[in-house]
Amino acid sequence: MSQPATALADRIVSSLYRRAEELATASVTRRARGRDMTRIIDNLLTSRLTGFPIMLLTLGAILWVTVVGANYPSQVIGSVLFAVEDWLTSVFTTLGWPDWLHGVLVLGMYRTLAWVVSVMLPPMAIFLPCFTLLEDLGYLPRVAFNLDAIFKAAGACGKQSLTMSMGFGCNAAGIIACRIIDSPRERLIAVLTNNFIVCNGRFPTLIAVSAILVNQLTRDSLGASGAGAFASLIVVGVVLVGIVMTLAVSWVLSRTLLRGAPTFVALELPPFRRPQVGRVLVHSMLDRTIFVLLRAMTVAAPAGALVWVLGNTMVGGQDIVSHLAGILGPAGRFMGLDGFIVGAFILGLPANEIVLPILMMSYLTAGKMIKLDGLDALSGTLVAHGWTSLTALCYMLFSLLHWPCATTLLTVWKETNSRRWTLLAAIIPTAVAVIVCIVVAQGARLLGLE
Repeated sequence: MSQPATALADRIVSSLYRRAEELATASVTRRARGRDMTRIIDNLLTSRLTGFPIMLLTLGAILWVTVVGANYPSQVIGSVLFAVEDWLTSVFTTLGWPDWLHGVLVLGMYRTLAWVVSVMLPPMAIFLPCFTLLEDLGYLPRVAFNLDAIFKAAGACGKQSLTMSMGFGCNAAGIIACRIIDSPRERLIAVLTNNFIVCNGRFPTLIAVSAILVNQLTRDSLGASGAGAFASLIVVGVVLVGIVMTLAVSWVLSRTLLRGAPTFVALELPPFRRPQVGRVLVHSMLDRTIFVLLRAMTVAAPAGALVWVLGNTMVGGQDIVSHLAGILGPAGRFMGLDGFIVGAFILGLPANEIVLPILMMSYLTAGKMIKLDGLDALSGTLVAHGWTSLTALCYMLFSLLHWPCATTLLTVWKETNSRRWTLLAAIIPTAVAVIVCIVVAQGARLLGLE
């Protein structure tokens, strides 16, 4: 749509809404206090001066509560689940079952499941209800309103801000939500860039790794609360990087593969509602937290067994996982990672949730993970295997930007009915992830910051 046509559409919609407001004012009686309060709040939440700071502070506050509140429940859940593992081991020993079966079922499948539940459940059980409360309150449409003009400037549709918000829950759901975009060109842009938004599966990992990064930097000087605030700021920064990459890639696509001007869209702000806390808690726990957790467990169990087998199958005096890490090592180190990390991302294609558990298994020569004793134990283990602040930062960036999970790729294929666009949906974020990690890693090394 040309600029004159867009301006005309703006005037038409403004005229319609102005006339509707005049009719409503003349025929509807409201309590002035409530109306004025809603308008005052909306002026603050959608103002160019205060809208974005409030948005960032809100996200930061939720992440701070998540980071500070997740460690102790994670430790308790881990101790219970690993106590069950000890009982399973004793059962296997009593029955005289072979070691390889114990390795596959207990040290592979069960221990991976224990890690996934211990690391993922507490952050999701805190973050998702808070995020759902904001959605039920009516705040998320205000966020979309604030981002509308920015998406138009990037050559995309303003509705992409809504599909982006859906991506925070699940990238596959965000891609399905792209159906609300009428233009096929703009719908494809939204589909190809939704992966840059942090989904449920990556939030717990980013939170855990941010705690590791804080441990490496200033944990002793900040204390627990200060460290939690610093970790939440790091995760907010990663989220912002994802939004910036969404806009940047949308801008590039709108001027290369998917040329065209953005179409006009009118966004309505729904009224604020008092959140139904009980319903929100049940909905977020059953439909989101438990759903995502069950999906992660479904793919984590066979993945854990596979990694245990690979880690205990010797070829030329070395296990297969170490061989794979050796092949990927040079490329991984160039990106600020290592071969085990890159291998874990490849093996974790079925779901983002299982990348970190696979990595923990891969690091140990026996092909099994240590028992979890809170996020501090996770931090100590990774540091013992050579992680630095640069490693943690590059891991977070690669986790944010790399190829979509198998579920998301399948959704792209179903929505576009095109192998070409499905392949591009994997290639584009992967290329961006590699380039960004190389720039960050090599820049840090040149500046002596590693």
